[in-house]
Amino acid sequence: MRIDNVKKMLLRYFASILLFAIVSILGLNSYLKITPPPVNAIDTTSLVTKNIGDSLTYCGKSWIHKSNTGLYEVYAEGEAYRRGLVIGKLTRALGYKQEKAFVDQIHKMVPSGKYLRFLQFLLAVFNRDIDAYIKPEFLKEIYGISQFASNDFDEIGSKYFRILNYHAAHDIGHMMQNYHLVGCTSFAVWGDKSKDSSMIVGRNFDFYVGDEFAEDKIVEFIKPDSGYKFMMITWGGMAGVVSGMNDQGLTVTLNAAKSYIPVQVATPISLVARDILQYAKNIDDAKKIADSYKTFVSESILIGSKFDKQAFIIEKSPYKTDVVHADSNYLVCTNHFQGKEFVSDEQNILQQTETPTKYRFERTQQLIQQNLPLDEKIAASILRNPDGLNDEKIGYTNEMAINQFIAHHSIIFKPEKLLVWVSTKPYQLGKYVCYDLNKIFSLKEYPLKSSEIYQNDVSLQPDWRLLKEYYCNISYFKNLKNVLLNHIQKDTVKFNETLLATFINTNPDYYQTYSLIGDYYFARHDFTHAFQYYSEAMKKQISFKSEKNYILQQIEGCKKEMNKNNK
Repeated sequence: MRIDNVKKMLLRYFASILLFAIVSILGLNSYLKITPPPVNAIDTTSLVTKNIGDSLTYCGKSWIHKSNTGLYEVYAEGEAYRRGLVIGKLTRALGYKQEKAFVDQIHKMVPSGKYLRFLQFLLAVFNRDIDAYIKPEFLKEIYGISQFASNDFDEIGSKYFRILNYHAAHDIGHMMQNYHLVGCTSFAVWGDKSKDSSMIVGRNFDFYVGDEFAEDKIVEFIKPDSGYKFMMITWGGMAGVVSGMNDQGLTVTLNAAKSYIPVQVATPISLVARDILQYAKNIDDAKKIADSYKTFVSESILIGSKFDKQAFIIEKSPYKTDVVHADSNYLVCTNHFQGKEFVSDEQNILQQTETPTKYRFERTQQLIQQNLPLDEKIAASILRNPDGLNDEKIGYTNEMAINQFIAHHSIIFKPEKLLVWVSTKPYQLGKYVCYDLNKIFSLKEYPLKSSEIYQNDVSLQPDWRLLKEYYCNISYFKNLKNVLLNHIQKDTVKFNETLLATFINTNPDYYQTYSLIGDYYFARHDFTHAFQYYSEAMKKQISFKSEKNYILQQIEGCKKEMNKNNK
């Protein structure tokens, strides 16, 4: 069976689960009811918005602004339910677009209606008590956001149920990391490893659920009625945190680890991270909050602390928690655990031996060591780097690379100065715009005269070389790859040699360029050409052990068929 068919089968299975976690399916409410949390009644019609020009909208003291960088900036304050209502109203259009993208993507992958109804029942049992594992404050905020969710999806679940389950969907989506869809990288340096000795934290959030998912990024600034003020990168309908920093100089970033299939619901990891970001000032606070939760996936949480002047990693599985401290003044985090508690963990061992996480870990270490001491510009260059160890050309979009050209966002923090740099599209290649939390949280209102709140003078310029390469080759490769996959799976239009040569020229160092052409010829029973391209793929750096085994299997299949023809 071709590896893309294997992936497709696995994607369908887990996408089906993800579908239920995101939006459930028709008739789910007949199995499951989740009661909204008790809140003080607020007339939503009293939440009047005021448009200032075509890029700024106010709702009371809160606002949304579309920056000239393409990023959406949101500021909200107050108690949880009102805060949620305001965020829901200001991001209503973005929330609709996000939900539609999720639903459309899932419906492309799910199998028959009978199978969906079977999984519908399973999810109803699995997810029936999810609200019991979520902090009441966050339930209220999510309920507020849900009041402005679209009616277009009401037939597949109540608004509150759908928005609540987005947060569990993120966890199950991270479980799809087991199937090559997630490969986040993060690191932190401080002391003698930093040019000015202050801490720098960098991360790529490589969580890919289609191009539309990453189109509208929200930089959200929250001033809650309890806890610390904070910022995070998010999307419509999401109250959890995957990347953020609070006004105490504590940063939080998530990296998925290999997980077992969960047997019961627990707290979504993004809401654990949200609790840490809103209520932790230092390492002890963060550890205490993490210990108080039971989660149903495995995750590494890299924490940078201005108070402690160092970074550390909380490694959390459904069964145990460990904390990793640095032996020197830097830490690297990819998609495997490093702590003593997980040394003999079977899943973690498989993760390191069968996936690119260890290779990417070593590449990140190498780039840090080669560029010491670091500043934010060097951090950005590391996050943008598409090459392998020792600068080997391993092909664009290779999961072994730090930059795989799939990042939802890339971000750099400087906690001691409360500065944060956020990437702009495409991926990490555009400008990293700088926000100063000291200035933003002291604003009385949006500065209309300057029209932008980011600090242009200290923002980081685009990578012009990689941008040219992206528009000339990488984007074309990705589009042509999708067309080729479609032809392989459906056995449709025949590619001509010129088009296949063009496909190779757009990404000649990537093993999958050749393995896909091998699949194309194999599907057409042209085993001589298939053998040729599979053999070429084997000369390249192959990301996963399973993919290497697959190509070797296909080579043996080609040999057998060629021997038959020669008899």
